[in-house]
Formats: sequence, structure tokens, C-alpha cells
Amino acid sequence: MNIKFPSDEWIKRLSEHLNASISYEQSARNWEGDFVFIIEPDDAYPETAYLYLGLYHGKSPDAMQLNRVDEKEAGYIISAPFSTWRKVIEGKLDPIQGMMTRRLKLQGDMKMIMRYPKAAKEIIACTKLIPTDFGDRVLSADLVD
Repeated sequence: MNIKFPSDEWIKRLSEHLNASISYEQSARNWEGDFVFIIEPDDAYPETAYLYLGLYHGKSPDAMQLNRVDEKEAGYIISAPFSTWRKVIEGKLDPIQGMMTRRLKLQGDMKMIMRYPKAAKEIIACTKLIPTDFGDRVLSADLVD
């Protein structure tokens, strides 16, 4: 089943994959900090969406789509247009490089994120496990290298 991005189902599936990932658990074993991802409208997606991902010591205890950015407290907020998020999910834009070049706009402690580059890569690896429907085509987990 293809899962629409962004959606409550998509972010919950990411959380499930993170919780099942030994690589993520090891790379983020000391991480404490939740994220809100803001998906901004662009030519490919007309709305603003907010996805919350709770992260604590290599696990994801909570995930959901929000109605507002301030609905859940988070230590980190990352915002970007829909098409930029798509590039991150498809592995065409490294999230750390995206933050360094401001293609992904971070509110939070960049120095702390820089201490966990492997955890960021493991999160992206887990996004690739989700058969994602971007509205025009599906990123099939079976087609990803």
C-alpha cells in the first residue's frame, strides 16, 4: 500500500521503521530531541503540513501529523518546501548538507545535530523503506538501492 506524504500514516510508519532499526538505535543511543517537520507549499503541493517525530535514545516513542506547529513541543523544527522534502526522502539531498546550505531551515541546536550525522542518515534510510506517494508517482521501497 502506498502512503501519502505528508500524512499521519506516513510519519507513524517512519516511527515504526526507526523503532525496528538496530542501526538507528545504535547511532542515536544518546540523542534526546523531538522534531517538527514543516512541509511548506510549492508548485508540487498546495498546503502547509506539520509532522511530529519524537526521538529519544535511539527510539521513536511518538509520531503524528499536527494541525499547528506549536501543537507539540519540540526541540527542533525543520522547514522546507514540499519538493525539497521529497529530495531528502528520495536520497537526492543529504539532510545535514540541506541544513548547512539553508535549503532546510533549522530552528534548534545545529551543533547537536552535527554530532549525530549517522543517525540522520539512518532516519533517511528508514524513509526509503516506506512506499511513498508524492501525488504524482510512488517511491517504491522495492525500487530503492
